[in-house]
Amino acid sequence: MPLRVLGIAGSLRAGSYNRALLEAARELAPAGMEIEIFAGLREIPPYDQDVDAAGAPEPVAALKRAIAGADALLVATPEYNYSVPGVLKNAIDWASRPATTSPLYGKPTAIMGASSGISGTIRAQLALRQSFLFTNSPTMIKPEVTVPRCADKFDASGRLTDETTRALLRQLVEALPAWAARFRTA
Repeated sequence: MPLRVLGIAGSLRAGSYNRALLEAARELAPAGMEIEIFAGLREIPPYDQDVDAAGAPEPVAALKRAIAGADALLVATPEYNYSVPGVLKNAIDWASRPATTSPLYGKPTAIMGASSGISGTIRAQLALRQSFLFTNSPTMIKPEVTVPRCADKFDASGRLTDETTRALLRQLVEALPAWAARFRTA
């Protein structure tokens, strides 16, 4: 059976480098790995416990179904103000509830990110790891894929062209199956 990986880009921008990073991961994925990129973050409303108590809106239910159907997650996050973009944190907040039945619970996860800044997404990835600690989503430690000054590493069509970054990304997607296997319950 193939390893089903759900890719989530924490950016809504049409020309998102983080979505392009997920596309590059799909291109570099080893045989037996399928990466589906979730496209519905824009439709997820701001988290509201009253709305949640009445039943998750359909875009939230779609996110939860996609997470539940995946063997692992691959999250690509930009860095906004030294942290995770609000849209990504909001999606995690929705998916983490209720904690006892969250599809994030125990879901093997890998994090990466691209940013125009010089430090890549180091701080955002750290903040994201903190959220995944709450959801008990085991998150890979290495390799770290932080893509600083990302505009120089993608061509005009959004293809990752920097060979050093491609090699590091290849290491990450090649390590993900073994990571996910450590936490497989069935």
